[in-house]
Amino acid sequence: MLIDQQYEIINDFLMDEYSEYLMCQGGRRIIRMHWHDLLFMHWPVAPELLKSLIPAPLELDIFEGDAWIGVVPFRMSRVAPRGIPPDLCGLEFPELNVRTYVRQGGVHGVWFFSLDASSRLAVHFARAWYALPYYHADMTVKLERNRIRYRSRRLHRNSQPAELEMDYEPAGDVFLSRPGTLDSWLTERYCLFSVSRKGMAGWCTVQHKQWPLQEAVADIRINTMTEQLGLKLPECEPVLHFARELAVTAGPVRPLNNSPDP
Repeated sequence: MLIDQQYEIINDFLMDEYSEYLMCQGGRRIIRMHWHDLLFMHWPVAPELLKSLIPAPLELDIFEGDAWIGVVPFRMSRVAPRGIPPDLCGLEFPELNVRTYVRQGGVHGVWFFSLDASSRLAVHFARAWYALPYYHADMTVKLERNRIRYRSRRLHRNSQPAELEMDYEPAGDVFLSRPGTLDSWLTERYCLFSVSRKGMAGWCTVQHKQWPLQEAVADIRINTMTEQLGLKLPECEPVLHFARELAVTAGPVRPLNNSPDP
């Protein structure tokens, strides 16, 4: 399908969904997608290095005295508005995000510093409808047996350079994280927060089954993804978690004063 046709279908649908939301303040899930070959890479950092980067009223979330920053490469498929068959306009593209973890009241969620994607269409709609800092990038993902070769270089106009080049693969059996562990704290997040260009804070739910995690090994050759923050990653090895595939749905962004239940 031509990109212009995809644009029209998605735009018309979101306009209808968003108008309905404004009238009834509903929490319907409006986007569905599948995530593939995802690698969580996390490094512990001193909380004072990140606190100034988190907008009020959000607070930096901390685990046993440490804040954590994540660099997460993966690829997406069947990305489409809920109610429209993915075969009609579903998008497929690699994505790469840089994130940390925040809380607001009793709700613990994700704060994205950046999200890179190879799809210009996805970048456009994510910026417009979710107020997320998406950037267009030149990205390639190759699966060689069980090993993923991943490369991303940001191309977005007037953006700071950011690049990742690495290989990674799962190691070990699939497991589910246990509540209270670092594995669970880093991965089981079902809410994201964002702030619009006008300074309006919002949140949305992200729904999926528990992550089917595996341990992983990685060879990182280039990683400048946190330089945009003025942050140098610590010399320690990152904590790695791999997930082969997960089906996900996301709701609309709602004002922060209409906060989710803890």
